[in-house]
Amino acid sequence: MATLYHVPLSPFCRKVRLCLAEKKIDVELIHEKYWLKESDFLQRNPAGKVPVLKLDGKILSESAAICEYLEEKHPTPPLMPKAAMDRFEVRRLVAWFDDKFHREVTENLLYERVNKKVQGTGYPNGTNVKNGSKAIKYHLDYMAWLLDHRRWLAGDAMSMADFAAAAHLSSLDYISDVDWNRSAAVKDWYAKIKSRPAFRSILADVVSGFPPPPHYADLDF
Repeated sequence: MATLYHVPLSPFCRKVRLCLAEKKIDVELIHEKYWLKESDFLQRNPAGKVPVLKLDGKILSESAAICEYLEEKHPTPPLMPKAAMDRFEVRRLVAWFDDKFHREVTENLLYERVNKKVQGTGYPNGTNVKNGSKAIKYHLDYMAWLLDHRRWLAGDAMSMADFAAAAHLSSLDYISDVDWNRSAAVKDWYAKIKSRPAFRSILADVVSGFPPPPHYADLDF
């Protein structure tokens, strides 16, 4: 069995969890308080970040590299298309959510409202929260534009791009920071992806001190 050192609301950990579940790889989840920088964890990943996956006798870090490794070792069901240009588009969107979306939205909302309290590093910065609330509207509109032209975010088939986006949005949805009424296309896309069996363990997450809203695990919102 694989072992994943993770934090429940980390979108990077959730992306790896979704890939593991979609490929039906059994995994033991270990909640890792990476911010404590304990020596045992730093030996697994000197960068001091989650996720860290123990699989096939190897220690793997960095979510994008982990997901690509899983795709190469377990290609069924596929989460990357075959054509080079299509694969580029998936990677572009994964980077979009894990870099731009993360920096503009996730850090300003989730990290301010949850991580600071959990890690004991202070109180939310109101300016950052305001900026995140503004930025997420732009990103939801961009997703709506993509979905107006495609069945899934990167093309006609579900891919890692969808899992990257869903990982971030599900973390934010846990704290009610997503306006699902802004776009019917995005809401339908999320309902479709969160109804997949791979999403079950994520929808069962509960973070102490932060109860999820009633709609969080409701497949019909």
